[in-house]
Amino acid sequence: MLYNLLYPLVDQVAVFNLFRYLTFRTGGAVLTSLIISFVAGPFVIRLLRQKQGRGQPIRDDGPESHLLTKKGTPTMGGFLILLALTLSTLLWADLTNAYVWIVLMVTLGYGLIGFADDFLKVSKRNSKGLPGRLKMALQILLAVIASLLTLRLMPDPLSHALAVPFFKNLLIQMGWGYVVFASFVMVGASNAVNLTDGLDGLATVPVMIAAGVFALISYLVGHAIFANYLQIHHVPGSGELAVFCGAMVGAGLGFLWFNAPPAMVFMGDTGSLALGGALGAMSVVTKHEIVLAIVGGLFVLETVSVIVQVASFKLTGKRVFRMAPLHHHFEKKGWAEPTVVIRFWIIAGILALVGLSTLKLR
Repeated sequence: MLYNLLYPLVDQVAVFNLFRYLTFRTGGAVLTSLIISFVAGPFVIRLLRQKQGRGQPIRDDGPESHLLTKKGTPTMGGFLILLALTLSTLLWADLTNAYVWIVLMVTLGYGLIGFADDFLKVSKRNSKGLPGRLKMALQILLAVIASLLTLRLMPDPLSHALAVPFFKNLLIQMGWGYVVFASFVMVGASNAVNLTDGLDGLATVPVMIAAGVFALISYLVGHAIFANYLQIHHVPGSGELAVFCGAMVGAGLGFLWFNAPPAMVFMGDTGSLALGGALGAMSVVTKHEIVLAIVGGLFVLETVSVIVQVASFKLTGKRVFRMAPLHHHFEKKGWAEPTVVIRFWIIAGILALVGLSTLKLR
């Protein structure tokens, strides 16, 4: 909004030329969402405590310590992230950019699905929430709509193609099958982050790291000169998503202030589904879907651990892990919660560096 309002006045006020630069507006988005989180956080948490009473229901089959340490903690804290993220994006992004609106649509749409899920968990006092099939159907519907809108904006030959990292010009043309693939990326990323969000701060920092990586990727992909130099595929207009990513980093950092162990609030499905969906949508727009699997490798590991656990138990009657997702396995082994969280953060940071290396290794 500031860009649309102030940059046209640059001839009268020279300082407004700053709004031309994505780097300036991305930095502004980070600070704005951080400030909104700090200011609104105490009020939002207080409101959630008043409305929820006994807080989020804790799984009976989860680690025993959670029944003591996490009982009474309110959920739906993802609302704070979405509030800061949305307001900051609307303030600093170019609102004529369609990619910004598509990613915002996925983020808020998935956040609304997560909110409904959290609301049912709290109001019905059980840990099940929305029926799984309905939840998945709504996610797929949103992802398909976002994929189709993105294809209409994307230039040929990128629109229906999968870009492969480490290769200069390799595009796998998928036709309309790309809609299925792109939808799978968004739904998969959303649920992967949701599975990871099981300990205080565990999902928040890896999401911030991934958002920071995609801020750089979107900036480079959207810049014709940089994209040509790095021999990555140029997507005109995608650079504006750097502002969105900056807002996500700031919102995540502000939320972490309240979510750090011991958490004052959980993000719940309201936050985890939305943030995962946002990462998936950004990877589709920037044509870096495979890189997301590397950068978000921690989310992939958590998801695979659940798939392996379920498949093993159904086929053999035995469990591979003491408990799934993977972070609970290490808790069952005796690792303290902060140990699990910080070590998983380190893994996320390492994987982010590997993902960034794909920009230069061609």
